[in-house]
Amino acid sequence: MKIARLFAAALLALAGLLAFAGPASAHAALKSSSPAEGASLAAAPKKVDLTFEEAVTLQPDPISVTGPDGAKWTVSTPTVTDATITAAVVPSGPAGAYTLTYKVVSDDGDKVTGAVHFTLTAPASPPTTSSSAAPTSSSAAPVTTASPTPAASSDTSGGVPAWVWILIAVVVVVAAVVVGLRLRRSRQ
Repeated sequence: MKIARLFAAALLALAGLLAFAGPASAHAALKSSSPAEGASLAAAPKKVDLTFEEAVTLQPDPISVTGPDGAKWTVSTPTVTDATITAAVVPSGPAGAYTLTYKVVSDDGDKVTGAVHFTLTAPASPPTTSSSAAPTSSSAAPVTTASPTPAASSDTSGGVPAWVWILIAVVVVVAAVVVGLRLRRSRQ
């Protein structure tokens, strides 16, 4: 009887571990973006926004936009506010398919990369040099000092790595099997 209770307790502990292990090993997933995945735009955007399911920090060269001709758009230094990344862009290139790629670090320290695909129905031409210099530099100036500091502190304060949860789950399963086998032998 005592072994049966111990076996039941081990199974209950395993169920609890598995219920809570999912969120601990999750990565930052992209919740929404502007431009949106698969969007067809008549005019090129002046900025891009990426919103994730949890707070993120940036990797080096975190955002890039590449057009059908292989040319890359100019991207200002991105700002991060909780789970949202915003960056001003200077678009250029023909009408066609574009890919916005991103590289971030999730709260648990894992590096996450992804892409958003969108289409321009008209060519994107960069604005005149006098109007493009002011918005790009004004949005990039305050960010330069703010962005690196959060990235450094968040990388060192990640959560429990997924392998620890997997190891604990394996130990609990092995313990449950051993208890079950001993219970079976004692009844014979």
